[in-house]
Amino acid sequence: MALEDVRSQQLQSETKADDSIKVDVTDEVDFVAYYEQTTGRLVVDPEQAKVEFGEVMASRLKLSPDGLKVLWPQPADDPNDPQNWTDFRKTVHLIIITMSGVVPDFDGGIGIASIFSLAQTYDTTSGIINDRTSNWGIFLLGWGGIFWVMLVRRYGRLPVLFWSQLFALAFLVGATLAPNLATFAGMRCLSGFFGQVTGLYVVTDIFPFHLQARKLNIWTSGFVMSENESFSIWEKHFSLSHRSPFLSPFVFGFLVARASWRWAYAIGSIYNAIVLVLIAFFMEETMYDRHLASKPLQISTGLRYRFETLIGVTGYKMAKYRPRWPEVLLAPLDVAWRPQFFFVVLFEALVFGFSIGVNVGVSVATCSNKLTDFCRRQMLSSWDLLLPSDLTLANMPWLERMRLQLQVFSVYEVAVLLGEIIGRYVNEFIMYLHIRKNGGFFEPESRLWTCYLAMPLYICGFLTLGAGIQHLNKAALIIGWGIAFVAITLNTVAVYAYCNDCFPRRAGEVSALLNFARSVGGFAVAYFQVPWATKSGALTVFGVETAQVISLDALEESDGFYRLVIGLFFIAVPMTQLKGSYFRTRFAL
Repeated sequence: MALEDVRSQQLQSETKADDSIKVDVTDEVDFVAYYEQTTGRLVVDPEQAKVEFGEVMASRLKLSPDGLKVLWPQPADDPNDPQNWTDFRKTVHLIIITMSGVVPDFDGGIGIASIFSLAQTYDTTSGIINDRTSNWGIFLLGWGGIFWVMLVRRYGRLPVLFWSQLFALAFLVGATLAPNLATFAGMRCLSGFFGQVTGLYVVTDIFPFHLQARKLNIWTSGFVMSENESFSIWEKHFSLSHRSPFLSPFVFGFLVARASWRWAYAIGSIYNAIVLVLIAFFMEETMYDRHLASKPLQISTGLRYRFETLIGVTGYKMAKYRPRWPEVLLAPLDVAWRPQFFFVVLFEALVFGFSIGVNVGVSVATCSNKLTDFCRRQMLSSWDLLLPSDLTLANMPWLERMRLQLQVFSVYEVAVLLGEIIGRYVNEFIMYLHIRKNGGFFEPESRLWTCYLAMPLYICGFLTLGAGIQHLNKAALIIGWGIAFVAITLNTVAVYAYCNDCFPRRAGEVSALLNFARSVGGFAVAYFQVPWATKSGALTVFGVETAQVISLDALEESDGFYRLVIGLFFIAVPMTQLKGSYFRTRFAL
């Protein structure tokens, strides 16, 4: 006993030195609580961890394979902890969750190439098709994410992912076979509601924090590449529907021109079914209740346990150990109002919204009064709306038409992939540089330095794009568009990573709110951008949207908006970087 008392006294007298200051380390450190309650400020350097926690506690920390980084969250001594999975197992889950993240926007984008065919089938106008299907579908996509994330916190990632994909597939099949417009509109809107946002949850469940930005690059590239928003553009003599057309039209543009629109929706249903099969057979539950001191006994095993986990029986049994309904229902609001989150997300909503507004400006610039009849009639491809009158696809030979359409579509896909590659290395370089300069500690605000790289590209891309639209220059339109979307990909990943680091226990709410912000932000831009572009020209519009004054004389009615954009950027990024630490401490969850 005497020997044990001596050892106990030695442990309690262990100190950590900072010049002449000595701090007694007398308590055990709960690393789970430390990770969740430090509001993003993490010790990463193992040597600094000895100073922070003491030699004894630091020796218990698990490190990365190279021994240079402390792992957060700390993996449990349990092979079932997803943090302990093999790299191959984690990669399979990342691929599947990225494919599932494509589904909501991919399904919504199918209507881009088929909207005029839909109008012809149901004997109505494209404006009515847009109003009754696309607008409500996007609206429900934003709110649906908030609804599903509540279920995810209670019942787990896998069952919610499975059921949301199953219902989305069922409603998409219903839209494919819809006999009338009312049925089609209902099915289309409901398929949008069942778009899920579990991707950020899964990434944070299986990867340590220092790898999360890299993996978020891959996941966000999936939904950015397939993004779509909806707008109704009403001019004096006609109405047209236009969405942000990328991945889906790239696949279905030529198909709908020569076959029924139902084939496009059928192929979309097949893709959904493939994703659903991958989820059912290869996805596992990634939610690990690491805050529980002792895990409940697993009664069922093998195939029965797999089936029960998939359909939600296991999650229902575990719900009693997880947050109660009042906390779950209020969690999104509890995150949304906090200043470390609100300003940055508002900034991202406008940045992403203006990327959607690109297409509105293009449509206004190209569909002038002399093209009213052209915009009304059935087109070989919805991309005719994006091209000057002398470049319309209907006036081109087949091979030239295919070449031009592939150019326009491909530049967007290449831009997103280029943004993913640049973002991967830039984010990691900034993170490790900040950790070295910050004494071995990581601060979430360092993620926002990527925005300073994204914004010059954003300005360059939008100004080039605006000039290309206003002067009907195809090369400028394509190049400007590509540069702009490299910037948008970089900015989106930085914002997602920053918000996730600030709220490590609220990854689902962060993902749902960001999804809601980009949906609503993109939808709102059309209301002021169309008349503005008609009056002042595309170059002025895109110039102001990138916070650059092209002509103050043309901005008399938009001066308030100009000041808002300029002020919002400096509030959201530099101010958040300067005051972020205070915000995270003062307004911590």
